[in-house]
Amino acid sequence: MCIQSIHYRGTPDVPGLVSGLRPGGECLGRAYQIHASDVDAVVSYLDERELVTDVYLPQHHPVKLSDGREVSAARVYVADVDHDQFAGYWPITEKITYLLQGTGSEGRSLEYLANIVDQLGKLGISDDGLSDLLARAQTAE
Repeated sequence: MCIQSIHYRGTPDVPGLVSGLRPGGECLGRAYQIHASDVDAVVSYLDERELVTDVYLPQHHPVKLSDGREVSAARVYVADVDHDQFAGYWPITEKITYLLQGTGSEGRSLEYLANIVDQLGKLGISDDGLSDLLARAQTAE
């Protein structure tokens, strides 16, 4: 949870907090293969959705799939650590404040985090940092 959200999970006056991948970071999750005929439309859709404030940098990186295969150039959106909305170095107490206050066009920041933890669990992925942040935010609510 390292991006101030001023649209989907917050507003410019009352920002929320959403996730992002730091440069050099890694994550476990899900990769989607897009049919060649649909790539332009899908990338256009994703760019429109993810680049609302240009806090993410679209990049292509190698990705290792769970079956051991590697994709040489998967499109990922990496957080711009120099952007005003980057909150990756904030203390947990400040992150909790933004999680609790943030509500935007797609709902509350806290619900967003709870959904991430839930969906990761369904994939068999445990993230102690996100789970701890969620528990602490829910306790503070």
